[in-house]
Amino acid sequence: MTTRRGRPPKDLGGLSRDRILGEALALVDEEGLDAVSMRKLARRLGVDPMSLYNHVDGKDALLDGVAEVLLATIPAPPPGDLRETMSALAHGFRAAMLEHPRAAPLVLTRQLASMTALAPVEAVLGPLLAAGFPPERAVHGLRAVLAFLIGTLMREVEAAPTFSGTDPGGARRRLADLEGSGLPAVSAAAPYLAVCDHEAEFAFGLRILLDALAEP
Repeated sequence: MTTRRGRPPKDLGGLSRDRILGEALALVDEEGLDAVSMRKLARRLGVDPMSLYNHVDGKDALLDGVAEVLLATIPAPPPGDLRETMSALAHGFRAAMLEHPRAAPLVLTRQLASMTALAPVEAVLGPLLAAGFPPERAVHGLRAVLAFLIGTLMREVEAAPTFSGTDPGGARRRLADLEGSGLPAVSAAAPYLAVCDHEAEFAFGLRILLDALAEP
C-alpha cells in the first residue's frame, strides 16, 4: 500500500509539545537555525504541518521552546561558597550551550518571556544575595555574569575555523597578516591573536569576574 505523493505518513506515535521541541532541536543540530520551518519539521515528524499549531503557536514560539529546552539542561550548581557556586554555574552553562552550538544563539540572543527564562537569573542572584550582596549590587553582578557568558559563548559558537585553530593553514595566513600589519602591539601579540583557545579564554575571563565578585 502506498501513500499519496507529497502527503506525510500518518502519525502513529502521538504528537506532543515535548516531542515537537525535541525534533526541532535535532533539526537545528543537524542543519542550523536557518533550516527550521514548520513544514520541514512536520515532514520529520510525519504529520500535517497544521497539526503542529495545536502545540506551538508558530515558528517564533517553536524557537522560544527550543531555547527553553536548552535552558532546562543547565545543571543546578552544588552548594558551596560564592566562588565555587558561580564557577560551577558558569561551566554548566557553557557545557549546555556547547552541547548544541547551532542552537545556542537562541538562548544567548532571544528575549524569553517564560518562567524557564528566569531560572538562570534566579541561579545567579541567589548565591549573590546569600553572600551578602544588597539587591541592587546583586543585579549589577547578575548582569556582569550574563554579559560575560553571552559574549564569550557567542564568540565561541560562531567562531570561524581559522580563529578556533581547526584550520591550521588559515591560522598561518592570519598570523602572517598580523605580523605584517605594521602595528607594533599587534605584531608582538600576533601568535596569540591569530587563534583563540576558547576554554583558556573562558577560564581567564571567569577568574577575573569571580575575583571582582569576591567582595560584596
